[in-house]
Amino acid sequence: MFQKPLRRGASRPRGIDGIPDRCWTSSGGQAEKELNIKLHQVSPLKYFTAGPYSVMAFPANHAPGLGAMLYSISANGRSVFYGTDTATLLEETWQAFRNEQMQFDLVILDHTYGKNQVGNDHLSANEVVEHARRLHADGALKPNGRVFATHIAHEGNPPHPELAAFAKEHGYEVAHDGLILSI
Repeated sequence: MFQKPLRRGASRPRGIDGIPDRCWTSSGGQAEKELNIKLHQVSPLKYFTAGPYSVMAFPANHAPGLGAMLYSISANGRSVFYGTDTATLLEETWQAFRNEQMQFDLVILDHTYGKNQVGNDHLSANEVVEHARRLHADGALKPNGRVFATHIAHEGNPPHPELAAFAKEHGYEVAHDGLILSI
């Protein structure tokens, strides 16, 4: 949803993603009624189904106490790990990859910070390099699997062509606006 920029100190009548703030704090039943949706609570490291998809939620290393999650999504022999808005993956996530013998066709990782920065709430370029290396080494990435970085900020990251060259050299790729992937 496109929203006009706010002047300093102004407030928006709607909350996150255009959803009224009252829906985030109201009971599930009230939010479901106002938004015409069905809410389901998910637990980390437990599978659930969503239509034809098998999904596992993993705790994100971000916004403690708010229940931020990362997800693996599988169907028809294909699997994606969506790991954005997180700092380094927690060891329990890596352990779940091993225990469940997960192998991904596509891994999408946060890449907020550049290579000369330390990320404590999001991944830096060096941490993405390490995660891509570990995914390969642990067998969590299929032989033709790909790792993409997204959620890229201006904080220490070079322009896209330079970042893409760095990524290619280190075993991953950088997403861009308009990117379409077939899995």
